[in-house]
Amino acid sequence: RDGGCRDVGDNTLPGLLLVCRRAVRQWTTKGDVRLETARLSISGPEHQTPAIESGAYVQANNMPVGLDVWNDKLFITVPRWKTGVWSTLNYVSLGKTNEPADPSPELIPYPSYKQNCLGSASADRMVSVFRVSVDACDRLWAVDTGVEDAWGRADQLQAPKLMVFDLRTDTLIRQHTFGAGDVKPDSFLANVVADASPDACGDAHAYVPDLGGSGLLVYSLATDASWRVEHHYFHFDPLAGNYRVAGHEFQWTDGVVGVALSPRAPDGSRTLYFHPLSSTTEFAVSTRVLQNATAASDSYHAYRALGTRGPGTQASGSALDEGTGVLFYTQVNRDGVGCWNSVTDADDYSPDTNTLVAQDRRTLEFPNDVKVDRAATLWVLSDRLSTFLYDGLDPNDVNFRVFS
Repeated sequence: RDGGCRDVGDNTLPGLLLVCRRAVRQWTTKGDVRLETARLSISGPEHQTPAIESGAYVQANNMPVGLDVWNDKLFITVPRWKTGVWSTLNYVSLGKTNEPADPSPELIPYPSYKQNCLGSASADRMVSVFRVSVDACDRLWAVDTGVEDAWGRADQLQAPKLMVFDLRTDTLIRQHTFGAGDVKPDSFLANVVADASPDACGDAHAYVPDLGGSGLLVYSLATDASWRVEHHYFHFDPLAGNYRVAGHEFQWTDGVVGVALSPRAPDGSRTLYFHPLSSTTEFAVSTRVLQNATAASDSYHAYRALGTRGPGTQASGSALDEGTGVLFYTQVNRDGVGCWNSVTDADDYSPDTNTLVAQDRRTLEFPNDVKVDRAATLWVLSDRLSTFLYDGLDPNDVNFRVFS
């Protein structure tokens, strides 16, 4: 009944020299490599010969995209871009120094292999998770697209849903399936940011960008309700759809994907900073607006265009350090990480106030996600996505890295 789903290089980086006016923490001149590997390995004996022979596990098709950190767990997502992905939500155990004993460790399915197994008939099965978000109440939020082989057949195996896990008990405490009014035929839910306060854990919200359908989904934990928000700023910029990464030139029309939250204001609201992937402009809106289901799509002027980072500065993931107000974001075309100080430069979002703080054409080829943990440490994942999709990765080279 369970479908066989029983549980079972070079690291040089330029220093982050506090160029964003006392940013999160200074990186060493060689960077801190927490994980690096040529190919991903998943723990458990089941993925050996039988799974390989059946095609259930194709190591070359397993590629990480998202990350987040909680205590000694480094979460790594492996979306089902292609067939043969063994487990979509995983973690690596970190030591006291935030470093795994093995720089190329096996990923451990979270919270269990059964929930990650495509053959499972369980209602809490996960098909494909791109990014996750750890909140202030020790919970992990994940959005399952429900799509297998996204780069090929794009089989919609189940409706997209939001899942919330209690990290202290490793149990699923909430599962919400998005309704027909939330998603469109071309929806692609590849990110989530959780908005929670430790003194009001039951009143949390999640903001889920829809890069395919150019919208934003909002979810209320208190009411277990979700709604779709529409705005022109969620769409891609036709002048920013061309990419050149590692010798590959390609065109994408991805809408909103990067989302990050400011510290909480006296009235309890926060600012959601967001940007489409195929854009060089950053936007902002108050969470008060987004949390009003009846007015969120009809408050055009409440959304602000902050400015542009300049040509070729398309970004995927982003994260804000609440202690400094520094917004970090990936720089896909530039093989690096950029930042902007939302406090000191609140009225000036421009190429002059956006700084490239790390760059390396090899080790940071396609930086795909960034997070700032509770210890104010910046984490970055690079995965050579464009090479993976358009060419195929060299199994003899380091392809995936996590820095902090």
